[in-house]
Order: sequence, then structure tokens, then C-alpha cells
Amino acid sequence: MAQTLLESYPWRAKVLKKLLAYWVIALAAPAARASFLSGEALDTMADVLALVVLFVVPAIVIVLFWIVHVLPEKIAHKRHHPQREAITTLCLLSLVFGGLLWPLAWIWAYTKPIGYRLAYGTDRHDEYYDEMALKHREGKLLHEEAAHLREELEAMEARGALPPRLRALKDELVRLRLAGATARAPHAAAEDKAT
Repeated sequence: MAQTLLESYPWRAKVLKKLLAYWVIALAAPAARASFLSGEALDTMADVLALVVLFVVPAIVIVLFWIVHVLPEKIAHKRHHPQREAITTLCLLSLVFGGLLWPLAWIWAYTKPIGYRLAYGTDRHDEYYDEMALKHREGKLLHEEAAHLREELEAMEARGALPPRLRALKDELVRLRLAGATARAPHAAAEDKAT
């Protein structure tokens, strides 16, 4: 009867032959090894791997956590945010509270402080003006930038008293504008006579 079943269904015979071949191959296979190492080398590698997992990986995770949590502070510094110190404090508090305050610091670093501008007349950190003064003294400040900076300092002065170093910068920019105007006046007069 088995012979007739195999003859009536030839595909079953093929399947049975393949299964028998796979079973023979599986029995003839050598023993599998879990590692390319053996004996003392395997123990040494396991010890090294355990030390890496216990000491190096946590150190890397802590450093990455720190780098990510300092990003809002770096962004605030780059954008000359006037409340940079408060953003730095919020970043440090975020480290203590496991990162819960970090999104707030991120949002704060990208916002424009409207209330700060209303109160103090500027939306930039004082360090920005120091950098602009240094660029001005080095001669790297463009004429348009100097005019904009002078206007911003005059607007700040109209709202309240300027710190002495900013007042000195404003006076220096006004003198530069007057010197430029007097230097252009004879040239403009010569052009008018020529026409």
C-alpha cells in the first residue's frame, strides 16, 4: 500500500528523499562552536568585555548625556541671547532632574526675549556689544553694521542709562559717523561744482 501511495504521488517521494538527505547532512556536521576563542583566551576576552561594559560604556553614555544637555547653552551663546546665564542654569538643573527641563532650555534658547527688549531696550547679551566694539577697533566692522549698532545703542540710551563701556562705544561710533560725514563733505562739494 505504501508503494502505491508513493507511485500515485511522485512529489511525496521527492520530499521524502530530500528530508532523508538533510537528516544525513545534519548528522554528519561537525560540532558548532559559540566562539572563535577557547580556553584561557575565552576567559580573558570575557573579562575584558566585562570591564568595557562596566566602565567604558557608562563613561561614554555620561559624556554624551552631558554634551546633549549643554547644546541649549551653546545655542544661546551663539545667538547672543541676553538670558544666557539663566539658560545655563536651566541646563544644569536639567542634568540633576534627568533631562526633564532640557526641552524648556532648548525652547528658551531659540526664543526672542520680547519682555527683555521692552525692559532693557535690547535682545542681545552684553558680550555681543563687546565683540562688535572689538571688530570696530580692528576695522572689521562694516559701515552698515556700525550704523545699525549705533542706532541700537541710541535706542537703548533713550530707554535708560547705558553702562559706561557701551556709552563709550556709542560715542566712538558717533565720532566715526561725524568724521565720515566731514570727510565726504568736501568731496560732495567738489562734485556739485563739477556738475
